Amino acid sequence: MSYIRANQVVKEFGTGEGAVPAVRGIDLSIDEGGFISIMGESGAGKSTLLSMLGGLLSPTRGQILVRDIDIYALKGNKLADFRREFMGFIFQSFQLIPYLNVSENVQLPLAVTHHSEAEKRSLAMTALERVGLKEKALRLPNQLSGGEQERVAIARAVVNEPPILFADEPTGNLDSRNSAEVMKLLKRLNSEGQTIVMVTHSRRNAEHADRIVEVADGQIKETLPMRAVC
Repeated sequence: MSYIRANQVVKEFGTGEGAVPAVRGIDLSIDEGGFISIMGESGAGKSTLLSMLGGLLSPTRGQILVRDIDIYALKGNKLADFRREFMGFIFQSFQLIPYLNVSENVQLPLAVTHHSEAEKRSLAMTALERVGLKEKALRLPNQLSGGEQERVAIARAVVNEPPILFADEPTGNLDSRNSAEVMKLLKRLNSEGQTIVMVTHSRRNAEHADRIVEVADGQIKETLPMRAVC
């Protein structure tokens, strides 16, 4: 049974005759504990697809099922609650708050949880230890390298221990050495049971995944298991 499933998902921006299709009837299935890379040219629809899979952008038509739950059928705050419990997000731009230290940045997803302040600090330190930055918990983001900032963003994404991690060009602003370190970390998180869905332009990074999904003109062009590309 699929852990994440897209059923004939369509996304159009605009309405009527001016509607512009970004995703055109995609079907996609992702197993629990899987690691897939979504590749494609700029404008192919890959980030739009990722946003829909992650509950951030409702489809025009079709369904997104996570653990057999139609997430866009959830009412009120239930979708936000579902995202907070089951999903973590990593973005290309890091999106760290410059005036908060590393630990405080990592604690942000815990702000609306029932945890005490001491528990939040402890969870943040555990997440930072997982990414190798425990000793830099009190530094500000501008005191870190780009690779370290991305690792802080990953710690923030996993501090709640969500079962699914969505990553949109997580190495887009990094040099090759830092990119390799971030991919090594994502691979380790996946080996520990994290389901990962990643958008990337880099074939080298994509090949860390179990499967590469190539998107063109809003449709899946090809799906390759890694044994087919190694």
